[in-house]
Amino acid sequence: MRQPLKSYLRMVPYIVRQSKAMFGVYPRRCNLCDFSGYFMASGSPPRFDASCPKCGSLERHRLFGLWLDQHKNLISGKEILHFAPEPVLKQILRPMAGSYRTTDLNPASVDVALNIEAIDLPDSSVDVAICSHVLEHVNHWKALAELKRIIRPGGIALLLFPIIEGWDETYLNSNISGAREAELHFGQSDHTRMFGRRVRDDIRGVGFSLREFTAVEPLVSEYGLWRGEKIFVATA
Repeated sequence: MRQPLKSYLRMVPYIVRQSKAMFGVYPRRCNLCDFSGYFMASGSPPRFDASCPKCGSLERHRLFGLWLDQHKNLISGKEILHFAPEPVLKQILRPMAGSYRTTDLNPASVDVALNIEAIDLPDSSVDVAICSHVLEHVNHWKALAELKRIIRPGGIALLLFPIIEGWDETYLNSNISGAREAELHFGQSDHTRMFGRRVRDDIRGVGFSLREFTAVEPLVSEYGLWRGEKIFVATA
């Protein structure tokens, strides 16, 4: 049954407001490139004030920048392996590292092609692994075990991923088929799981100790961050 015409007409002011918001709602500041002004929307459904128009940073990149400001000693001069590297972070990390390699399954735009579920590197061969919004795409149990294997004792894995703190368990569903169903269940067409809070047990279960970094106000509003988003700092 078609919606009454009045229902569509009532949507017009809402659509106009949301369309305007795509180009920024509140002035923000980017801590990665010092841009000040309005951020653009990003994602589907859109997240307003998400993307810096100058450097392209998203909320998670600016969160990483805040962590880095306080923990440069854990990165500077270290041997870093960066999975699915974001251009805005590559520019910051490469000059700081002693050795910096980017990696992905697709070799076209990285230094070395590696499968995070079976990393073709020796044990204890890197100091820092950066894994931002990768684990929700793969078998995270295999990936975490491999990260623990390749990181030297005392080294760290920096892990960022979507998490639903109100859920105990990570949600998987083997009956999901196709991109449209994956988007419905996991929030994105190429995601394979949605993490609940007990993912922390999975991280510790492979032998990591765990700390967390979360930005608070007024930095969240100033930099256009995602409220409650975390960086999980896993130490080998």
